[in-house]
Amino acid sequence: MSDTRLALDLALTVRHDGRGGVADDLGTPEGLTAWVRERPGLFGPVPAADSASADFPAVDAWEADEESLAAVRSLRAAVRALFAHAVRPDEPSHADARHLMPVPEALDRLNAAAAAVPTVPRLDWPDEGDPLASHHPTGAARRKDALPAALARAVIGFLAGPDRAALRACHAPRCVRYFIKEHPRQEWCKPSCGNRARVARHHERHRSSHP
Repeated sequence: MSDTRLALDLALTVRHDGRGGVADDLGTPEGLTAWVRERPGLFGPVPAADSASADFPAVDAWEADEESLAAVRSLRAAVRALFAHAVRPDEPSHADARHLMPVPEALDRLNAAAAAVPTVPRLDWPDEGDPLASHHPTGAARRKDALPAALARAVIGFLAGPDRAALRACHAPRCVRYFIKEHPRQEWCKPSCGNRARVARHHERHRSSHP
């Protein structure tokens, strides 16, 4: 899974609920468990362990608890603050506009999560394939740190990479998503948002011309 996709996926766990409000896919440990299990490449080759010999569970066996949920939600708040910073001078997502943490605090939180599982680069070269670069922990890591560290590293890779310049907040009615702008004329995250925005503009023009 690419850094861009994983970073966006984390931010997009905050979404419109279809009724005028905001829903949170990570509202419970069960929600986080389901979200992690839908991303089999999330941890990549980086294990986490309470001891040097105890491997971190496979993604399909991973289960969240209240502590891991709190850690990921804390990280997500930092990520969305940094996304809002990245899209300036445009406005951030409607979901964030009134409660964004300061950028220095968001950076500290992101970097602390990534640093909780120190890694070193490793090169593998299969007999029948291309060389592959991966990161492996420098020593034993705590289980609770593995998920925030993996997510934080992906976010850092995204924000420091070329895709950050294409990050946008969708301002269609009722949408709170961030998205990557894929072509010059793209204004919204998906066609349905474009349709809602055009309808809203039509109604606004109609009201303005018929006071």
